Amino acid sequence: MSNSLIDIPCTTIKGEQKTLADFGAKAVLVVNTASKCGFTPQYQGLESLWQQYKERGLVVLGFPCNQFGKQEPGDEGAISEFCELNFGVSFPLFKKVEVNGADAHPLFVQLKKRAPGLLGSQGIKWNFTKFLLSGDGRLVKRFAPATKPEDLSAEIEALLK
Repeated sequence: MSNSLIDIPCTTIKGEQKTLADFGAKAVLVVNTASKCGFTPQYQGLESLWQQYKERGLVVLGFPCNQFGKQEPGDEGAISEFCELNFGVSFPLFKKVEVNGADAHPLFVQLKKRAPGLLGSQGIKWNFTKFLLSGDGRLVKRFAPATKPEDLSAEIEALLK
């Protein structure tokens, strides 16, 4: 496996194999998401960031996860429909993944290693943890679930210059 975060294979919510490199972005925001979480309204803020910055090179990528309070119980079709109908989500979503434990997706294993959080390199605390990367796959910063998407603008702007 490549050492670069942008070369790790991921499966979209529609079943297509992609890497972060496939999006050709200058900035990448990776978020583990859930439909039945107190932070779920952040989908709206994430979509706003996507709309505001996509022409300048930002891609927002949502990775649904059911590991925290079983707050993402639906299948990929239900998740996709919920996000679109309730929050107008048009940014790319991926197949449901695990972000912690033995079955954690390789992307999240690497993200946690490169940006340990409150639980160190072994854990993500909750849904809507955010990781901001440069287009070449360098991890820039990790943000807590409570950090609102709109509070990331300065960091995103810096990457898009």
